[in-house]
Amino acid sequence: MANVIITLGNDISTDDIYPGRFMATVLPTETPAFAFFDRTDFNAQLKAKAFPPGSVIVGGENFGCGSSREQACSTLKGYELAVVARSISRIFLQNSINLGLQVVICPGIEASVGDELELTADQVLNRTTGQAFDQVKLPAARKGIMDAGGLIPYTRARLMARG
Repeated sequence: MANVIITLGNDISTDDIYPGRFMATVLPTETPAFAFFDRTDFNAQLKAKAFPPGSVIVGGENFGCGSSREQACSTLKGYELAVVARSISRIFLQNSINLGLQVVICPGIEASVGDELELTADQVLNRTTGQAFDQVKLPAARKGIMDAGGLIPYTRARLMARG
């Protein structure tokens, strides 16, 4: 189970997630400090580690639109957050997979801050409201990369398995 820590609307851009003015900071160990920087209360809660790993951001349509900056994904991965959104922009989705950020496309998701969600293989279950929502399944290869923690760990594991 994971708690919803923020709900966001449609068209949340990479600039909202990781403002462009911080692009000089690109190390995954440093980017989390700038997550949702202009949402000062939420940013302060993230920095204070107010949310446990696995906590969920719920978004609307077109989550992660805008630029191709992968820092928007690494900043969320740094807090070990998950994203459940009605739809996710193509580039943000691929960056999330490559970096191992857990993302779930769930067109019908309805949740409020504090709701407990369970992410199953096929659905998102809102344990607070009792509702179940179907998710869009990723192709097995893409899901495998995300579940392995990203493209580098996935490739490393495959190479090691070959001996």
